[in-house]
Amino acid sequence: MKIIIKNWIRMLHIKLGWINDFDKLVIKYVKFFCISLNYKYVFVVIAAAIFMLDAFHSSSKLLKSFKGHTSCVGSIDCSTLDDCSLLCSGSHDKTVRVWDVEASKQIQLFNGHSNYVHCVKFSFYHYHTHRRNVICSSSYDKTIRFWDVKDNQQLDILNEHAGGVCGIELSSFNGGRYLCSSSFDKTIRLWDIETSKSLHVFKRHTNYAWCVDISPLQSNNNNDKINSIGVIGGNGYTICSGSWDKTIRIWDIETIKQLNVFKGHENWVHCVKYGSNELGINGGANTILSGSRDKSVRLWDIRSNRQTQMFKGHTNHVYTVEYSPFV
Repeated sequence: MKIIIKNWIRMLHIKLGWINDFDKLVIKYVKFFCISLNYKYVFVVIAAAIFMLDAFHSSSKLLKSFKGHTSCVGSIDCSTLDDCSLLCSGSHDKTVRVWDVEASKQIQLFNGHSNYVHCVKFSFYHYHTHRRNVICSSSYDKTIRFWDVKDNQQLDILNEHAGGVCGIELSSFNGGRYLCSSSFDKTIRLWDIETSKSLHVFKRHTNYAWCVDISPLQSNNNNDKINSIGVIGGNGYTICSGSWDKTIRIWDIETIKQLNVFKGHENWVHCVKYGSNELGINGGANTILSGSRDKSVRLWDIRSNRQTQMFKGHTNHVYTVEYSPFV
């Protein structure tokens, strides 16, 4: 375990993104002892791992600070493109900024939005298809915009929403070609980034559609089956959305039909997140994690259409959720 911790710290100085590799290593290490030793010693090993991790966290410190925005930062995303670690951010100051992580400096500023920027994402579709570093941003000005980092210009604008655009998410399938968005106009839209067209509009929410996510890549599909938008729904790809109407809804991408409605939150739903089978949970891709203004985090099972767990402890609104790789 000491060797693992030492190697982890060394990796920290080499690159960002080291945590996933370390997580997998620790899980395999603990599983090995679960098989090799009796349970009394297993608990000792797990306790030692937790103690050493806590010791590391207690000595952790701020590594980088990026200053430049003049108002609240609502969203960030990071990516390693052309061996360069980049961070992008969107703010209530109406700007999108790009930062060089290693140099700790701002390298680009986009100020084309006329209202708060709610969400920003790196577009890996543009990078892998056209070798361009592009950022996608959504704003309360009712638009979604694409920005070319290198050429410092706006590439495209999607403006069919009738209200401010809140959440955006890129597909894990088809090389990130599809984008879904949620809006104050109470709708969810699915877009084709390549053609800049709105493919589907999902209408059932009775209040602002605040957050959205697209189901994870299904590894059992072959490449021929995912080259067309027409077969995505048939292969089980869905969108989930959270709204100020206190519900979470599941939509079939191809048929545009509403599949599930989860009711339980007592206030606005701020965030939703699909699970993944890679988490080590059986049927993980059939789970949704949500956070709400009601101060709770809830886990839902898509197959049974039920809430399976509720986590309470926060004393204020929950704005973002994520699954732990240690599960």
